[in-house]
Amino acid sequence: MSSLQAVHNIPEICAQLGITDVVLSPGSRCAPLTIAFARHPAITVRTVPDERAAAFIGLGLAQTQRRAVALVCTSGTAGLNYAPAVAEAFFQQIPLVVFTADRPPEWIDQLDGQTIRQTDLYGRHAKGSFTFPAKTDHADAQWHAARIVSEAINLAQQFPAGPVQVNVPLREPFYPKPGEELTFGPVKVIRELPGRPQLPTATLRELRETLRDTSRVLVVSGQHPADVPLRLALREFATAWQVPVVGDLIANLHQPAAAGHNQHPRFVGRQDVFLAVPEPGLKEALRPELLITFGQSLISKALKLYLRQHRPAQHWHIQQAGPVADTFQSLTQVIRMEPADFFAALSTGNEESENLSDSAAASAAPTEPGRNVLAADATRVAPRPRLNWSAPAETDTAKEAYLRPWLAAENWATGLLAGFMQQPDQPFNEFSTIFRALQLLPDGSALHLANSMAVRYANILGLPAGQGADVFANRGTSGIDGCTSTAVGAALAQPGRPMVLITGDVAFFYDRNAFWHNYPVPNLRVILLNNHAGGIFRIIDGPRQQPELEEFFETRQTLTAENTARDFGLRYFPISTFAELEAALPVFLTAEGGAALLEVFTDSKTNAEFFEQYRTFVRTSF
Repeated sequence: MSSLQAVHNIPEICAQLGITDVVLSPGSRCAPLTIAFARHPAITVRTVPDERAAAFIGLGLAQTQRRAVALVCTSGTAGLNYAPAVAEAFFQQIPLVVFTADRPPEWIDQLDGQTIRQTDLYGRHAKGSFTFPAKTDHADAQWHAARIVSEAINLAQQFPAGPVQVNVPLREPFYPKPGEELTFGPVKVIRELPGRPQLPTATLRELRETLRDTSRVLVVSGQHPADVPLRLALREFATAWQVPVVGDLIANLHQPAAAGHNQHPRFVGRQDVFLAVPEPGLKEALRPELLITFGQSLISKALKLYLRQHRPAQHWHIQQAGPVADTFQSLTQVIRMEPADFFAALSTGNEESENLSDSAAASAAPTEPGRNVLAADATRVAPRPRLNWSAPAETDTAKEAYLRPWLAAENWATGLLAGFMQQPDQPFNEFSTIFRALQLLPDGSALHLANSMAVRYANILGLPAGQGADVFANRGTSGIDGCTSTAVGAALAQPGRPMVLITGDVAFFYDRNAFWHNYPVPNLRVILLNNHAGGIFRIIDGPRQQPELEEFFETRQTLTAENTARDFGLRYFPISTFAELEAALPVFLTAEGGAALLEVFTDSKTNAEFFEQYRTFVRTSF
């Protein structure tokens, strides 16, 4: 038996435990792992030279497929370059199994080349760290080696999912002799079957009583992957208890209910707009007594600040397992259930509550701007709607009286945005560009939003009614590194699905190696907002008032993406006017023609001025 048989068995264990995709970066020390994965018939292996890009591509694959992906790299700093993606995976709860090849332990700290301290390389940003045996001649060592790989994969996929490291010390020779065949197994694997906690009947009864006795109940969703059973359970819960449900775009609550299910409850997503209104009465009308949360991070700073300043008496967070953050400084109870199970279990029990009356629903239901809104439609100015939030109907129950201002505010914000974004004589700017692009997203697409302004713009604007796009963003750490690579990984995971990435110039140029590999992504469309600067610093208070703004915060640059598009075979659309945008978007987004990049050239100062006009419009419109 080969001295490397235990290493060669790693791909077989991975395959048996559900890992089908591996992203590796070339190196010598990792050769035994590379060869074993490459020759395994059930594993798809992709080679990406840049480890940072490779790790984010792996993250995109895992995020999209919702199962673990393996990464393989050589020894030394290669594994350190995985660290940003590992941290993102940890906080976004995405399963990655990171195999880092290493020198044997006796050569650590002996000035040997490509050698660093790799044990527990990612510290508290990984769920766990395992060290593969350096010698596997003995049967116990072989058992130990196989057990470690099983444990690592199970830990990565166990809720809450996340990254784990398996450090693999390897001695030469690394390569099989000419004609030597690799064998896989038989291997022993350890499987872990997931469970779903349920609450005792008496506890459910107590929770229902609290819901029945509390008039002002608010549900807030953090980032969450698209989940049909969860959305259906939320709709039933919202209807039964007459509660508003609020979520950012990355909560994926915007998608319509499946045919045959309740379409009536409208979830709230314009909180960034109406919470900017300086009206104390509105803030008080929206204050919850009981806050119910689930999911991960929020984009909306306005919502976070509002809930910290208007703290509820009770705050329940729904999460099956793992640490829970007290984001709003009001947490009183952690309920260990899957959110879908929780809302389904509590959707009954409010016999005294009736559905919101037809007249109230009609007055409060949001209206959405029509699709296909391009520059040619910008000659119409919608009348400025009034925010009528303080007039409950005489027949309203206490719960309906609390629900009404949330829906009225949502309706007002939707109409206000439609009117503002379609005003005539706009300067060409990136906020309006994103508005127009979001109207034309292909059906069934996945929308990836890079950090900085792209994700903030999209969260304010939302998607048109009926748009079923899944929305992704790296909001675990909210870094700009790897946003493009993550979208590339998603495009590789679902080659038949339209993938649209909206990104800024700094994030894009920082991550150009996302395309430095040999795997086509014909379904990927990149909308690049190039204002030749870190434009967010002109919009947020603090840096925009400083004399050092342009040189030390914006870090202005003169690059364009034309050469990048040519280097990597992307169709290229340079855009500088609304007329060019109107002509290019339908061609750019069509399924035919292969991967494409639409570069939108705007002026950073103009963008900041237009966005300030929007903020002033909101503040003075109520």
